[in-house]
Amino acid sequence: MTPSRYDGFLPGVHVIEGYGAGGFLFGGMSHRGSILALPSGVRAVPITQASEIDASVLAPLLAEPQGSVDLLVLGTGDNLALPSREVRAQLRAAGVGVDPMATHHAIATYNILLGEGRKVAALLLAGRLADEAS
Repeated sequence: MTPSRYDGFLPGVHVIEGYGAGGFLFGGMSHRGSILALPSGVRAVPITQASEIDASVLAPLLAEPQGSVDLLVLGTGDNLALPSREVRAQLRAAGVGVDPMATHHAIATYNILLGEGRKVAALLLAGRLADEAS
């Protein structure tokens, strides 16, 4: 069987195995850029900062079966940034709490909660890419 090409979505639940150089390791592969880890799988998201989180970014999370996610761990890059009031309201209306923190802390928190069998998702912003640093 020929392995399929990664197209921005990897089905299944995956711990985040590493973080750095503007990307993540999970599921035995690497991805440069931000990701959304859900019970259904990990997907690429085209954002770099918390202010870019909107309904289109949240749509896959909100499409998960009702009750499958209780908490969204939000990794906001190198520094803490709060999602907009609208984003918080949309998540609250869906019954999903949000816990923002720096991405490296969010990865650890997500992996621990996942290991405990909690109903958790993670939106992890990659931060600056190595070739963007000055």
